[in-house]
Amino acid sequence: MANERVQITEEKLLSDNWYVLKRFTFNYLGKNGQWATQQREAYDRGNGATILLHNPQTDMVILTRQFRLPTFVNGNSSGMLIETCAGLLDNDDPETAIIRETEEETGYRIQSVQKVMEAYMSPGSVTEKLFFYIAQYTTDTERSAGGGIEEEEIDILELPFTEAVAMMERGEIMDGKTIMLLQHLRLQQLTATYQN
Repeated sequence: MANERVQITEEKLLSDNWYVLKRFTFNYLGKNGQWATQQREAYDRGNGATILLHNPQTDMVILTRQFRLPTFVNGNSSGMLIETCAGLLDNDDPETAIIRETEEETGYRIQSVQKVMEAYMSPGSVTEKLFFYIAQYTTDTERSAGGGIEEEEIDILELPFTEAVAMMERGEIMDGKTIMLLQHLRLQQLTATYQN
């Protein structure tokens, strides 16, 4: 950490029950030239990766649906969320991790992925950086059962891309990473249309 305007003075572990929650006390040099002491909490669950599977021949996409407790306690009456396949890196590089997660969650065995971007999804409180990918699949792509591992209960959805976009616009898809990847694919298609 090379920011000379930040001096961390205390790092206190608040919880490591699921992942790691810490409170940091730090001195911050403001634009006015004055140092101020501040405290912030940061939740560290590791970095992750997410992927949108797209079949360019049929213009279908693969999404997942699963119960997400935080959305349930914040107004999502069913707690079910439609998302792109995603998971933590678990000490793998992002590409290896997302290929593994794709097979675990969707059953599709993909060989190559295209990196789209990296983003901090909730930088005010969560340390996680997310790596975004797109990959192609076809009706011939090798598959296993999918559905997740251990206690995961993941439904696999194959939808026309236009329907996924419509669901996003109707508020039926509310997951940030999924919206970002759907919009990315939408922009790619629009750009290709204008170039032709």
